[in-house]
Amino acid sequence: MRAHEAGWAHAEDGARGPAWLREPADTNALVEHLWSRTAVKVDGALEIGGVRVADLVAEHGSPAYVLDEVDFRARAAAFRDAFAAYDVFYAGKAFLSTTTARWVAEEGLFLDVCSGGELTVAERAGVDPGRIGFHGNNKTVEELTRAVDLGVGRIIVDSFAEIERLAAIVAERDTTARLLVRVTAGVEAHTHEYIATAHEDQKFGFSITSGDAFEAVRRVLAAPGLELLGLHSHIGSQIFDSSGFEVAARRVLALHARVLRDLAVEMPEMDLGGGFGIAYTTQDDPSEPAQLAAEMTAIVEHECRALGIAAPRLSIEPGRAIVGPSMCTVYEVGTVKQVALDGGAVRTYVSVDGGMSDNIRTALYDADYSCTLASRASQAPPMLARVVGKHCEAGDIVVKDEFLPADVAPGDLIAVPGTGAYCRSMASNYNHALRPPVIAVRDGATRVVVRRETVDDLLATDVGGMA
Repeated sequence: MRAHEAGWAHAEDGARGPAWLREPADTNALVEHLWSRTAVKVDGALEIGGVRVADLVAEHGSPAYVLDEVDFRARAAAFRDAFAAYDVFYAGKAFLSTTTARWVAEEGLFLDVCSGGELTVAERAGVDPGRIGFHGNNKTVEELTRAVDLGVGRIIVDSFAEIERLAAIVAERDTTARLLVRVTAGVEAHTHEYIATAHEDQKFGFSITSGDAFEAVRRVLAAPGLELLGLHSHIGSQIFDSSGFEVAARRVLALHARVLRDLAVEMPEMDLGGGFGIAYTTQDDPSEPAQLAAEMTAIVEHECRALGIAAPRLSIEPGRAIVGPSMCTVYEVGTVKQVALDGGAVRTYVSVDGGMSDNIRTALYDADYSCTLASRASQAPPMLARVVGKHCEAGDIVVKDEFLPADVAPGDLIAVPGTGAYCRSMASNYNHALRPPVIAVRDGATRVVVRRETVDDLLATDVGGMA
């Protein structure tokens, strides 16, 4: 596709859709691996958790995030069981609420947070602080103090300043804190530039190449009250194979072995991070947890044998891979517009009542999504469409290209799968939009997990008052 000076959203060749997108034989059918496990079509109408999406919208309004509790728990359990020899931390940044934090704990997972706000949600949910990991590249003194006072199980340190802050906090309280040192292994996963996090030129961690990582380990070991658990590495997001983990594990384990050799310290743990991919469209083919576990374990065991060291206890941090497929977003169609392009092509814009305020990923990452007509069956032929939002922004696109029935019309409901990760958690009030609710479904019943924002919520922080 040739570049367009106004950006990818205006490239004319897109009117024909990407090469991988195939016209469906039946627009009423679900592409099953894109949806949560209880999602089905009944007479063309989408049901999740035994609840008709149209009924859910009638009760709770649209747009709405629909969270399949059975699917969420099953995916959490699949990682727990596949990685039974590991500690599995659910990455709360993908999506966190008190309800999902409790589900995570009930399914036997640990919880990873990366801000004081996420830590507060975990505390409110009653999560055992000893089973919490605390990430972040710029944790404040207040956040670190709170983590120490709560007894957070491990703090992943990200800078020399943070090591000094923690040393002062534990000295003042005459206590200890358990730490991992986040390192950058110089490995860039095959993913979008903005979400690849293990290359050198970025804000996270200590570089192994420059020697900063070894120096960070040395400083932690020299500080009274700081207990070093091990090293932490994260190579990116939406990763579909283990090759990136292989290179990163080799470099991180080499540092692990150097610490043992030069400082006579055997660190008991190592975290290989998360970033496991999910299927957003038919072009995605993610690995199952069991396959990932087998491959990653083999990689670590092989490298440890080569280095002549014992394997540390491993941990991972799936977030998207658990909650991503467990949630979809339901919208109501407001307008359908056909726009003539050069060369006789036509693009059909299907505008819905949400957009980049509830899913920024398409605009931010050029992410791809799929969708389906959710409220009825259609006998109309497939039509290539672009699903767009209602915001005052040309890049306000939800689904760049997908086949919908040609009779899609105002009042229809459209559902977009795979919106559990980084959609509600990155949602905004752009154009003063009200953020949608999260509605959990199970066994024919609905439960509000996060309520819809109201106009009162929107105005609560506006202290200007009435004119």
